[in-house]
Amino acid sequence: MAVMWAAIVLVGAVCAVDLVLTLGVVRRLKEHTSHLERLLQAGPGGPVLEGSLPTVGATVGEFTATTLDGEEIARSSLSGETLVAFFSPGCAPCVEKLPGFLAHARERIGGRSLILAIVAPGERAATAEMTAELRQVATVVVDEDFSDGVANAFSVTEYPAFCLVDSEGTVLAVERDVARLAAHAER
Repeated sequence: MAVMWAAIVLVGAVCAVDLVLTLGVVRRLKEHTSHLERLLQAGPGGPVLEGSLPTVGATVGEFTATTLDGEEIARSSLSGETLVAFFSPGCAPCVEKLPGFLAHARERIGGRSLILAIVAPGERAATAEMTAELRQVATVVVDEDFSDGVANAFSVTEYPAFCLVDSEGTVLAVERDVARLAAHAER
């Protein structure tokens, strides 16, 4: 009889441990589902799960890049108050915010010389379409080198991102929507 009670207690303990482990797995699956839903909403080339934006007051890191017009630019090339925008062609929020950015850029004082658009590489046709639109209003760079490129110098891993930067490379304002960034510039 004692052996039977020991077996029942052992089976009960094993079931309790199994229940705790199963609940942990279910919780973890819910977290993963949430992350996957965010990725699917963003589309290919969308934001990184733990994305980051530059910090206001931070200094942009050193960078060099070649624009689509063949011009070499660097952090030292920034003059005046430069609007810097980061886009990714496969990112749904980027495509959604592009028309607002183009409208804002057309009205911005200083024109193309004070607007820099950084495009993460993506599917060739989508990248070409996006850069063609951006070239009308901005100096455009396709940032091929994520580890040492312009986005890395700005600490941007989430798209879209919009920054105002002074001639010293200090970040004056950062937003995910250019309309809110315009409000910062008016203050």
